[in-house]
Formats: sequence, structure tokens, C-alpha cells
Amino acid sequence: MTAPIPHLPSASLAPLGTGALAAEITAQLSTQLRRVRLHGFRAPETPAPTLVAVAHGSRDPRALPTVRALLDRVRALRPGLDVRLGHIELNRPLLADTLDGLRGAAVLVPLLFGRGHHVTHDLPAALAAAPQLTGRVAAPLGPHPLLAEALHGRLLAAGFPEAPCPRTAVVLAAAGSRAPRSAQDTERTAHLLSARLGGTPVLPAYASAAAPTVADAVRSLTARGHDRIAVAGCFTAPGRFATQCAAAAPGPAAEPLGDHPALARLVLHRYDQALLAPTGSDPEARRAATVAV
Repeated sequence: MTAPIPHLPSASLAPLGTGALAAEITAQLSTQLRRVRLHGFRAPETPAPTLVAVAHGSRDPRALPTVRALLDRVRALRPGLDVRLGHIELNRPLLADTLDGLRGAAVLVPLLFGRGHHVTHDLPAALAAAPQLTGRVAAPLGPHPLLAEALHGRLLAAGFPEAPCPRTAVVLAAAGSRAPRSAQDTERTAHLLSARLGGTPVLPAYASAAAPTVADAVRSLTARGHDRIAVAGCFTAPGRFATQCAAAAPGPAAEPLGDHPALARLVLHRYDQALLAPTGSDPEARRAATVAV
């Protein structure tokens, strides 16, 4: 007997973009397929790999509770999935300690937004130092339509107008990296957010290691005739860079993304995407595993 295709109420799908809708359908179909019975018997289920969310870490006391709230939302969306937290630095548990306590299979999902050094070097190195694990590193959270949805939501909450005028613009602030691919990811996220805002100009800017700064981006947009400029940040939680970028905003400054529902769905989507790919680090396979995103 086959499991019925889940009913997806049209009202629940209305706010989702194409990429978000694909992720939602994939998650619900996956849940249904796990319940399929063959000839009246349920086949033994292999435990799903542990999802290890990797945060950067911060001395800001608000950072750890914010990340934990995001992971609570992830657990609520996927009951039964083992979800752990590890930090690259500054907060406990450190990633190395989290991995040391695991056995079997794990997927590391970076709570980072581009292909910088942490994603391409530090996370694979951490897995290599945990030989008891079979592990994969998922793609960073950006770029993706679900990320644009979360950024948009935080901008609206900060007072950004739902119907921007031609004088309105946004600076998309990111931590910054010397890796060219990281800047490319931020630029793509800026394009996605601009589309989400109906074509409002969105200019990338960086807190360190890359140019322009947020202040420089604001000056550039002002020179183009925009005098209603908001700042949106690609930051999971409060921290030095998030505070620094918000302080340079001449208008509304969005809060860090935190436990926004779209970000929680994106964490699970990156986890599922890594499992579908033949190898967790093969970018071509990863792209092939992402359907309609």
C-alpha cells in the first residue's frame, strides 16, 4: 500500500516563493515516504544522520540564546531528527567537542551565508579530525530564495515599507571574506532580495575583509538619489559585525535573522540537499540535487 500524497492547503503555500515551495514539498513527501508499509510490514529504519548546525560564535551574550531558538524551531519542523550545535570559536559547545561526542553519520550545516574559509576549509578539517564519523558538509545558507524571504521579513519588522518608493534602497551587510566565491554568494543574495522587494536596489557591503563597507555603500546609494536607505544583515545572531553594520544604517536596520521560520526551513533544506548529493562536497552533485531552487 502506498502512502497518500500529502494535502498541501493553498493558503499555507501563498507566502512561499518557488524555491521555498520546492523545499516544503520535498520535506513533506520525505515524511510520507518514511511511513510506507510493504506487504503489511515496516522495514527497519536506519537512523537519520545527525544534523550539526555550525555557528561562528560571539562574545555577545545574546548570540547563544538566539542560535538555540533557531535550532528549537528546526527540531519542531522535523521531530525525531537529532539536531546538535557546534561553534567555530568563542562559544560552547565547540564544534570539535560536539563531533567528538557523536558516532555514525552526521551532516554539518553551516549557519553562514557564503563559501568563505570556514565553510571550505575549517568544517572539512573538523570532520577529518573525527574519524569515527561518516560526515558531509552542507552548502552555506546563502544564496537561496528562503534566505531572501527571511531578510525581507526582518526588514519589514524593522519598519521598511511594504511598498518601497523609487528613493528607497537597501544595503545588504555580510561579515566579509577574502574568498572571491563568498562575495559572489553575497551578490547573488542581494539580487534575490532585490527581486523579493520588487526591484528595489540592494547593494552588498561587508564588515571586514572586503569592500565596500556599509558606510561606503550608503554613500554610493545616496549619490544615486536614494535617501531612504535601510540595512539588512546576513547574520544569524547578534554579534560585533551585526552591531557594527546596524550602527552605520541611516534608516531602518533589520535585526539578525535568528529563528525566522524561513531560515529554519532553509537549514533543513541544506541538510536534505547534502544527503541527496552523491558526495557532500561535490558542488556539481549538490546543484543536481536541488530541484526547482
